Amino acid sequence: MDLTLIIFVVTFVVLMAVGMPVAYAVGLTAVVVTAFADFSLDGLIITIFHSTDNVNLLTIPFFVFAGAIMAEGGMARRLVDFAGLFVGWIRGGLSLVNILASTLFGAISGSSVADTASIGSVLIPEMERKGYPRSFGAVLTASASVQAILVPPSHNSVLFAIVANTAAVTIPAMFLAGIIPTLVLCFTLIIMCMIAARRNNYPKEESVELRRKLKIASDAIWGLITIVIISGGILSGFFTPTESGAIACIWAMFVTFFIYREYKFRDFPKLIHRTIKTVTMVMVLIAFAAAFGSVMTLVGLPQEISAALLSLSDNKYVILLIINIMLLLLGCLMDMAPLILILTPILLPVVVQLGIDPVHFGIIMMMNLGIGLITPPVGSVLFVASAVSGQKIETVVKAMIPFYCVLFLVLIIITYIPMISLWLPGHFR
Repeated sequence: MDLTLIIFVVTFVVLMAVGMPVAYAVGLTAVVVTAFADFSLDGLIITIFHSTDNVNLLTIPFFVFAGAIMAEGGMARRLVDFAGLFVGWIRGGLSLVNILASTLFGAISGSSVADTASIGSVLIPEMERKGYPRSFGAVLTASASVQAILVPPSHNSVLFAIVANTAAVTIPAMFLAGIIPTLVLCFTLIIMCMIAARRNNYPKEESVELRRKLKIASDAIWGLITIVIISGGILSGFFTPTESGAIACIWAMFVTFFIYREYKFRDFPKLIHRTIKTVTMVMVLIAFAAAFGSVMTLVGLPQEISAALLSLSDNKYVILLIINIMLLLLGCLMDMAPLILILTPILLPVVVQLGIDPVHFGIIMMMNLGIGLITPPVGSVLFVASAVSGQKIETVVKAMIPFYCVLFLVLIIITYIPMISLWLPGHFR
């Protein structure tokens, strides 16, 4: 192995091992290798600045902001009530409400963390009051929130489309590709909960009178319009993803301040500050990851990994199995966004060489890393579920085991049945 490549790998591993934040470890590795190999430092700096000079990146702050304001403006509770109209009457209906509410809220927030925090704070205490174990409510909320990784407007799908940088992988294509896998995950979780409800005799919810149903539906319709704006506008071609995000922000503020009127305007600057802080971290990571990827290409790491994978097998199904295992393991150790930025340039050429559609691979990666969000030791969604529920992390992890089995099953289905991901994008081309 070339000495420069060894320096690259060792530097990155050491910086991560000593606990340096991923963004800085990625950036510093690029600088160290550039200096060692006498690459162009000017070229590296140009790459850093050029990587954020992309209008499509505006999609991320717009969707983050729209999701944040709807999360804090009372939307989660209204979507929970709305979901209850459809599935509350079934035995174990409150667990099904949790899943369906996560589907709807994920289509607004695009964030599993926001989904878990918002839906969990409403439903976990209510599920416990109705006789469900508190740990069951926590792990169900965390598992259902993986849907937000797949369904539009998933921030991570946007990130994958930008990093992939190919004509076949667009933001609308990724959004379309995530819809049916989301439904597969939703219905699989529903079946699991219906079995658990029958086994444990979980209660049905009380019937709701017609006047109350109409009130719930009229309250929720304003938030559901947000889904139409975000997804419908993009998929119909009426808006670009960036325009859709901007309009969603305006609509979210209108609904929050003038329709629901639960959010205090004096708290608005704090929400803007949190949004800017989140987006800043993402943009710094994107900039440094671009430099990292550039240096990675110069030292030949993608070619080395590609050759290593293809030496194991030339069967695409075996390679997909190996990649799934690798992504699951890495997802336990690193957060989702850094892994998308680092691994996409490495793995995408391999799967394309094997004839795997890059959009399909993007959904496989989303599902893998979504499972990583609810897996220790780094799983951020798992820790949010633990905090919201007040359960120890050990208790939550133990209760997660049956849900891991279901999520792995869905991962296998998505991996080996490409049409689940590709039917909608192909239909709209």
